[in-house]
Amino acid sequence: MADAVAPTQIADVPLSGVIGMPIGHSKSPRLHGHWLKHYGINGHYVPMSVMPEHLAEVLRVLPFAGFVGLNVTIPHKEAVLTLADVVTDRAALIGAANTLIFRPDGKIHADNTDGYGFIANLRQYAPDWQADAGPAAVIGAGGAARAVVASLLDSGVHELRITNRTRLRAEQIKGEFGARVVVYDWAQAGNMLDGAATAVNATSLGMTGKQPFRIPLDALSPDAVATDLVYTPLMTPFLEGAQQRGCRIVDGLGMLLHQAAPGFERWFGQRPEVDEAARAAVLE
Repeated sequence: MADAVAPTQIADVPLSGVIGMPIGHSKSPRLHGHWLKHYGINGHYVPMSVMPEHLAEVLRVLPFAGFVGLNVTIPHKEAVLTLADVVTDRAALIGAANTLIFRPDGKIHADNTDGYGFIANLRQYAPDWQADAGPAAVIGAGGAARAVVASLLDSGVHELRITNRTRLRAEQIKGEFGARVVVYDWAQAGNMLDGAATAVNATSLGMTGKQPFRIPLDALSPDAVATDLVYTPLMTPFLEGAQQRGCRIVDGLGMLLHQAAPGFERWFGQRPEVDEAARAAVLE
């Protein structure tokens, strides 16, 4: 669970934003811009392209330049942990942060809300989903997958199956998260889905411009809930295949929306609604 966070002191015109390299693809400015306008908040959300060698300097300056916090994306999600003054338990466990809160004294609080966003998305669009309904199967072992693994285990999944092209990364996750994690060879990824109640694609396979998703879904039960972290396209090959099997499917856009809500609340003092208007704003 995350450590308790004192509310950020709201500046006269609070500023927040997202840092990464590159940053032009980020949909966060659309989402936060929508929420700022919807709630009539006099604030701004700024996308910033920051080179890794400039990260520490940027983070030292922004808390004293009207910024109340930031979202963090590739390639800075791991590096910011070493620069933060306070790191939540879940960010430390995952090994990455996606949300920074700047305190009035300039100290930086680092959190990871990806796992929260993942579970909130499942609960919104598959409201009868139960973590303990059966094994969960996770394809991929990168940073996003680590957040998914942590959140599923925390929610009560009894057995979590994981596979990755590089088996070592999956073994590392097992070593850190314990005996409930079972590693499968990449060649056995299709078999891993047999009997799974929850199936997750946490790779970029099937994403626009990336390699295709070719893992067979024949073993996937029609009773399973399938979700993809990819949201470009919204209906990914993995979700199409799962839907054809009769599964309930949950697209990845909701995770993006839900993971953003805690940061927005801490920065601007308003808990935003994750609704169809927010989805539409991001998809414009």
